[in-house]
Amino acid sequence: MPLIADIHFTPNAAEIAARIVEKVRVNPGNYADKKSFKNIDYTDSEYDQELDRIREKFTPLVKICKEYGTALRIGTNHGSLSDRIMSRYGDSPLGMVESALEFIRICESENYYNLVLSMKSSNPKVMVQAYRLLIQKMEDEKMFYPLHLGVTEAGGGEDGRIKSALGIGALLEDGIGDTIRVSLTEDPEFEVPVALSLVNRYKKRGNHQDIKPLDVLPYNPCEYTKRQTIEVSGIGGNNVARVVADFSKRTFIPRNALADIGYFYNTDIDKWNMNDSTADIIFLGDNVPNFDLPTGLKQVYNYSTWKKNKGKSIPLSTAEEYLKSEELSPDVNFVLVRIADLDDILLSKLKNEKTTVIILESENLHAMPEQRRVFCELLFRDIPNPVIIKRTYKNITPEDFILFSSTDFGALFIEGFGDGVWTECTFVEKEKPDNVYIKNFVRNIESSEKTINRILFGILQAARTRISKTEYIACPSCGRTLFDLQETTDLIKKKTEHLKELKIAIMGCIVNGPGEMADADYGYVGSGINKITLYKGKEIVRRNIPALNAVESLIEIIWENNDWQEPNSE
Repeated sequence: MPLIADIHFTPNAAEIAARIVEKVRVNPGNYADKKSFKNIDYTDSEYDQELDRIREKFTPLVKICKEYGTALRIGTNHGSLSDRIMSRYGDSPLGMVESALEFIRICESENYYNLVLSMKSSNPKVMVQAYRLLIQKMEDEKMFYPLHLGVTEAGGGEDGRIKSALGIGALLEDGIGDTIRVSLTEDPEFEVPVALSLVNRYKKRGNHQDIKPLDVLPYNPCEYTKRQTIEVSGIGGNNVARVVADFSKRTFIPRNALADIGYFYNTDIDKWNMNDSTADIIFLGDNVPNFDLPTGLKQVYNYSTWKKNKGKSIPLSTAEEYLKSEELSPDVNFVLVRIADLDDILLSKLKNEKTTVIILESENLHAMPEQRRVFCELLFRDIPNPVIIKRTYKNITPEDFILFSSTDFGALFIEGFGDGVWTECTFVEKEKPDNVYIKNFVRNIESSEKTINRILFGILQAARTRISKTEYIACPSCGRTLFDLQETTDLIKKKTEHLKELKIAIMGCIVNGPGEMADADYGYVGSGINKITLYKGKEIVRRNIPALNAVESLIEIIWENNDWQEPNSE
């Protein structure tokens, strides 16, 4: 079994390990540099001198690896970019890539090529952009090294799986990646099944339907730019992505079923209450409820049923119905579109019809790239209609639904595509759920609509498209962790999960902590055995306090900085 030594800060340890193990991983951000969040204005000459310093520190390791046949992974982490790189290239995917390229060039100057590269970030959008940019830069310099994929500090439970699948899956969809690591704030044996599910999905992908290739890409895949659309009844434009709940398969819809998608009816005052993960649209198919739905919940019916129950509802038409119909809603119309429907007649009508929202479907085994191809066609034709991405999953386990839907929707949203999400899904159970985080809905304690609604909101959160809850940046368990990471993370979540505008980092040690939590608003970092250092942004606020009182101290700091809100009692 090959061994890999993961080294931070200590070149002498790397040089010893390289004589013993099969691979050494070094982080360019802290192998020969330090991070103190200072901005330094380098001249070209001064920067060249810094590169000479890096070369002097790094070359001994390269020579040892070459002598002993040891592989080397140059692993850039977004959160630990050095002051030197940040000052030169900014806090960006370009900075991540250049940080690695500097070390690669030193290796190649020594005729050493036994390299693997990684570009990890806790933000999947940044991570995907960095890998794509790295490939471009490597091709420019005739470099062809394998890539190791991972979303670092992803956290645990559903959120950790969603973030991991979004970043890793988006790259696997395009054939990028040679090895992967799923990092969860859980016992390490729970990481491998997630990784296997992500990888095994592509074993039979080669049999997919052909997708017409592009000569020119109408957007930059290494930079995020949201596709500009018109607004149609609160969908598209500058609005956040909308979530569709599908109740069309139910034969009867009781009033309390809407609690599964965030609507709670108070009989005493005859009023609907909502939470932060409330669906915006409900698809009812041919089912007409026998009660008044919440005012803000848009109702969608199949076209034939809509004609009998127009009111304030929305018709859903097939492309054929849409083209032939003499009667459409004057306000908003949904039309199902697949890539095969895209002829000049339909595209022309869409472009001229300002009340139409496209519901984009695909039956291709390789559906995400096919749907992306449709978005490219819309860009080429300057068609500004908003698009709700729809996917169907049949006989899927809840675990795989989390991973596959995160990949399929998230890969499009991090490229700026999509104004809403909609999925049809039929679940099958696993006999033995993998761990405690997924037992609740595997056992059918909750409805499929509730599960789907929660996961869709989680995907939009991970894609940084719609924020509905507190975001946690938490490292995986390892030997350096100085407190019970899982227990502490759960406790902090219970205390702060209502602070939906905040990002809170929970880091096990000072090796990765201060760097990897640089994107967070507040940080809880292990600094000694049962000792915690608390951060506000990048600044230390309280140092080496007892772990017993550290969670309450974190809440005090949040309160002192006017970021605390009392939980909603409803």
